[in-house]
Amino acid sequence: MNDARLFLAIGAAGGFFTVLLGAFAAHGLRDLISPGLLEAFQTGVRYQAIHSLALLAVGLLIDRAPHALLRWAGWAFATGILLFSGSLYMMAAIDIRWLGMITPLGGMAFLLGWGLLCWHYLRA
Repeated sequence: MNDARLFLAIGAAGGFFTVLLGAFAAHGLRDLISPGLLEAFQTGVRYQAIHSLALLAVGLLIDRAPHALLRWAGWAFATGILLFSGSLYMMAAIDIRWLGMITPLGGMAFLLGWGLLCWHYLRA
């Protein structure tokens, strides 16, 4: 599978799970976890949604004009979703607060992805 198709597939799957997890939070978690943990879970959903769209954009950009910086940006976004949103989901699901220490690593991956996109287009 080429890079464009891979990032398009990851972005589409991320969008699917954004809707699924958002609905789960709204209808299934509301009465099971504290408001603070629910808010953390919803923050994970929101960031996953944004960066799933970013992955779709990266896939389309790579399809148009492949470049290593775009590939690295895609991997940074995918890693950010896993670390940022994943740590918030796990923290909310099992109420282990130290998992929140992983969240900033995902945030750094998101920043790296956006920075790589910016660098790619500033140097183009």
